[in-house]
Amino acid sequence: MDIVKIFVPTTIAFIIGILITPILSNFLYKNKMWKKKSVVVATDGGVATITQSLHNDEEKKTPRMGGVVIWASALITTILFWLGSTIDSQVMTKLNFLSRSQTWLPIFTLIIGALIGLIDDYMSVTENYDQKAGGLSSKKRLLAVFIISLIGAWWFYSKLEITQIYIPFFGIWDAGWLFIAFFSLVMLATYSGGVIDGLDGLSGGVFGIIFTAYGLIAFMQNQVDLAAFCFVLVGGLLAFLWFNIPPARFYMSETGTMALTITLVVVAFLTKQVLILPIIAFPLVISSASSQIQLLSKKIRNGKKVFIVAPLHHHLQALGWPATKVVMRYWVLGIIFAGIGIIIALIG
Repeated sequence: MDIVKIFVPTTIAFIIGILITPILSNFLYKNKMWKKKSVVVATDGGVATITQSLHNDEEKKTPRMGGVVIWASALITTILFWLGSTIDSQVMTKLNFLSRSQTWLPIFTLIIGALIGLIDDYMSVTENYDQKAGGLSSKKRLLAVFIISLIGAWWFYSKLEITQIYIPFFGIWDAGWLFIAFFSLVMLATYSGGVIDGLDGLSGGVFGIIFTAYGLIAFMQNQVDLAAFCFVLVGGLLAFLWFNIPPARFYMSETGTMALTITLVVVAFLTKQVLILPIIAFPLVISSASSQIQLLSKKIRNGKKVFIVAPLHHHLQALGWPATKVVMRYWVLGIIFAGIGIIIALIG
């Protein structure tokens, strides 16, 4: 029955995602929900010449907010099975995966991240948006993520009474009140991995692999509700990816990346496998790290760069790699490192 509890909601989420996409897509194109200008200012305040040439937003006219497909299909699926369980249906009760201990917090995190990201996306597609920030400023987004991280840390600490962190091959470390600081740090760091949303099919495939890995880990740890939730997100991601492969019908953008990155952190802590998150989410790590290395290098080396342009996937693109090659190789790396992470979770 546990396999069915995962397979059926996942399938439903995928179908819902496919069905709502034409409605969303028509709305986005009708209202011209794409950036009206390419990015002209880099993160460090300089002129983003290379980034501008790679994105070329004003000519592509590809809408943002595609991440709505992912979280909307997941939430609709969750609500459907929860409502089914309230009408005294034995089958639906068994398939319902909404539970206080396993899925309340990740679902709450998904919703809040999605809404804040949606506000940012809406601001970024208006005619008079801030060209440097592209919507909400980075400081405001980081502040929002920090506040969410504190709420999540408080829930773990006070409601779930979780303060322990499992260290693979060594055992359990009771972090005490330091758990709150560690949780916030991990969420902020993981959120920075959202820069991976830069090429058609890249973010959807990578996030799909990551949540599949954690879904398998949760299932193997008998956290069936959490596993079902992870795979429901995978169902939504697959529906999104169906329309995001080249040429992309729309981009995931902030409403998807913020929702997914901060939800991923909650899932990692719930499975007690947060220390293998950098392995399973390695594609996010290398993209985020490349951006930070670039900024640091330009700051301490008088403007000298390590990469032609950051993050790494755009650097590879600037080297002459076709976008599809970059995406496929990111997927391959994602599968390899997700597999390594699962093995460590099993034997560690």
